[in-house]
Amino acid sequence: DTPALGPAAGRRPPLGRPLPGVRLYVLDERGGLLPAGSEGELYIGGRGLARGYANRPGLTAEAFLPDPFADAPEARMYRTGDRVRWRTDGQLEFLGRADDQVKLRGYRIEPAEIEAALTAHPAVARAAVLVRDGRRLIAYAVPRPVAEEESAAVPEAGALREDLARRLPAFMVPDAVVLLDTLPLTVNGKLDTAALPDPGLDPAGGPDGYLAPRTEAEGLVVELWQQVLGLPKVGVLDDLHALGADSLLVTRVAARIRADVGLDVSIRDVFESPTPAALAARVEALLIAEIDALSEEEAAGRLA
Repeated sequence: DTPALGPAAGRRPPLGRPLPGVRLYVLDERGGLLPAGSEGELYIGGRGLARGYANRPGLTAEAFLPDPFADAPEARMYRTGDRVRWRTDGQLEFLGRADDQVKLRGYRIEPAEIEAALTAHPAVARAAVLVRDGRRLIAYAVPRPVAEEESAAVPEAGALREDLARRLPAFMVPDAVVLLDTLPLTVNGKLDTAALPDPGLDPAGGPDGYLAPRTEAEGLVVELWQQVLGLPKVGVLDDLHALGADSLLVTRVAARIRADVGLDVSIRDVFESPTPAALAARVEALLIAEIDALSEEEAAGRLA
């Protein structure tokens, strides 16, 4: 199964509550009702629902469906395509469009989740996230204007990426963060993705995106990745798959860790921990679990 997304990193404005006579359903992929706090797709039923799209019978059949929760057998509901959830205060929160989700390296990713995390940073005014080449997750951020009398500095891309790494799952951390003066728009006022610069991908993880090892475990994993991948420089947030690793190299990484550290690190551990930071955390967790299983004398000897 594809792992679910983590909680939204930034608080979004609510959509509000349903009007009298209007029914709002938050449903899962099988059409089941979801409880408060669970993410699903919004369906609308009740009074005032349109009959369908004019002269678009195919689209009408896809979007206007029988309402199994209504008493009237002929009742219908409208599939909005919006991803939402009920908040505990009874308000409906918008999370993004269902068709905006992307699948990258085996994970379902909602770019709006990452954009919300970026704009939650006090120094970021606007943000956009997209996938390039089907394998690279790139974030674009517009710094918030700073008045002359303010001492706040313009954020660095690397610092923003590090902040995202602290607040998002590893698979949602962009491969690079690019700072722009403004986000390019089309004549219709929508994001012009074709005009966004491509930062490329280098071993440093993109412009100002390099993050050096912070722990001994991260240093060990980074050094190993550099040897296996033949790269001169790998940051702790760089993605193994984005840097060109295949299943054979993943197998070599797992085997090298088993040989060098003496821990039973599996191929699955490497696949599910795609960055040096994540894999180092996994190695540390395995080491702690192994030490906990030892006697005091054995543990002292292992740590000596």
